[in-house]
Amino acid sequence: MEDEGDPPKKPSSSSSSQLNLPPSMNRPTVSLETQRINRLIDSNHYHSPSKPIYSDRFIPSRSGSNFALFGLEPSPNKEDGPGSYAGMLRTALFGPDTPEKRDVVTGFSPSRNIFRYKTETQRPVNSFSPFGGSGDDEAPGVSRSPVKSTRNILKSAYKVLDAPALQDDFYLNLVDWSAQNVLAVGLANCVYLWNACTSKVTKLCDIGDDESVCSVSWALRGTHLAIGTSSGTVEIWDALRCKRIRTMEGHRLRVGALAWSTSVLSSGSRDKSILQRDIRCQEDHVSKLTGHKSEVCGLKWSYDNRELASGGNDNKLFVWNQHSTQPVLRYCEHTAAVKAIAWSPHLHGLLASGGGTADRCIRFWNTTTNTSLSCIDTSSQVCNLAWSKNVNELVSTHGYSQNQIIVWKYPTMTKLATLTGHTFRVLYLAVSPDGQTIVTGAGDETLRFWNVFPSPKSQSRESKIGALSFGRTTIR
Repeated sequence: MEDEGDPPKKPSSSSSSQLNLPPSMNRPTVSLETQRINRLIDSNHYHSPSKPIYSDRFIPSRSGSNFALFGLEPSPNKEDGPGSYAGMLRTALFGPDTPEKRDVVTGFSPSRNIFRYKTETQRPVNSFSPFGGSGDDEAPGVSRSPVKSTRNILKSAYKVLDAPALQDDFYLNLVDWSAQNVLAVGLANCVYLWNACTSKVTKLCDIGDDESVCSVSWALRGTHLAIGTSSGTVEIWDALRCKRIRTMEGHRLRVGALAWSTSVLSSGSRDKSILQRDIRCQEDHVSKLTGHKSEVCGLKWSYDNRELASGGNDNKLFVWNQHSTQPVLRYCEHTAAVKAIAWSPHLHGLLASGGGTADRCIRFWNTTTNTSLSCIDTSSQVCNLAWSKNVNELVSTHGYSQNQIIVWKYPTMTKLATLTGHTFRVLYLAVSPDGQTIVTGAGDETLRFWNVFPSPKSQSRESKIGALSFGRTTIR
C-alpha cells in the first residue's frame, strides 16, 4: 500500500483496487473517472463550456454566485469561510451598498441568485417587493396594493312565491322564518307554512272570518308559532301537529308585533302596551310595559335575552330590561314611526333602528353607554332591518318611494347592493336559519327570495333553500 507522500507508480492491472473500482474496469476508464473527480473537487478552476454545474443538495454553489452584485471579491485560491458567507448573506438582505436596478442591468443576468439550486426564470431584483413588482415595471394606473375581490350579490330574486291577500299595512309583521327552515306567512285570516327544504305548503290554521292575522313569530326552537290577531288575542300553535295549544288574552286592540325570549313571549298592540307572557305560567301575562303613546309596531329581544327594544307610531324607540315596567332607555330622534329594529349579533349593545316616511333614516345606538353612534339618510321609508349573523353587514327594506332592498357594510355603511323587483313597499323581511338568504314580502302579494349574505366560512356553495325549485309558484 502506497504512502500519501510517495510519487505515483505506474498503473498496473491491480491498481484499480486503489480506487475501489471493479476489477473489470480498464485503464482508460479509470483515467477518465479520475479526471472527472478532479474537476468536481477543483470546480472553482474548471467550468464546463456546455452546461452549468448544479449542486446535488440545496447548498450555495460558488460557481453560480455573482459576487460583484454585492461588492464582494471571490477568493481565487480557497473556499470562503463561514464569516465571509454570513457577510455575503447580510449584505444581500440588508446591505446599504446593494446597487440599484440600473446598475445591475448590464454585466450579468439578475436571475442568478446567491441561493441557487438550479437556474431560475429571469426575475428583476426589485420584483421581490411584496406587491409583486417595482414602480418602474408597473403599467400606468395599476395599483401596487393587493386587490381584494368583492362578493358578487345577485341583483334579482332567485325564487318568487305568490301570496294572495298579503296585507299592505306598515304596522303588521306577517312573515317569519323558523330554525327548522319553515316559513310562516299570515294571509288574511289564515296562516300558511312553506317548508324551504321540500317546498311543501301546509295550511296551519284559519282563525275565522271575523278575525285577521296581524303578526307571526316562531319560538326559538322553531316548533311552536305565536299568532297575533286583530281582536287582541295571542295564539300558540304546535306546527308539527297543526294544533292550537293555547290562547292568551290581555290586549284590547290588534297585536301587530311579537318577540320571543326563550320561554317569554312579548306582544305589542295598538292599545300602546307591551305584555310579557311566560308560557310556563297559567296567567296570560306576567307583566305589562307602558310608555308608548301610540301603537307598538316593532319588538326585538337582544341576542343575550337581557334587553327588549320596542318601536312605536309615536316615533319613539325604547329599551327595557328583563324586570322593568318602564323603559330604561328612551331615544326620541326619529321623526316617524319606528318599526325597523335589529340588534347586532357581533357587538353587545349595538342596536339599529329605522324610521318611516317622514324620517327615512337608519340610526345606530350603543345601549351599554346610552349614546347615539351614527345616522344615515336612506331617502326612503325604512320598513325592516336585519343583521347578518355571518358577517358584519345588515340589510334594510324600504317603502315610499323606491321600494328597494339595500345590503350595507357596517360600520362604513357602504352600499354593497341595491335590489329591486317589488312594485309595492317592502313591508316584510325574514332571514333563513343559515343566515345566507332573505325573504321579502310586499303589498304586490309576492314573496321574493334573495341570496345576499355569505356562509359562515365564506364558501360559495348553494343554499339548501329551495335550490331545486326556481321560478314562480303560489304559497296557497
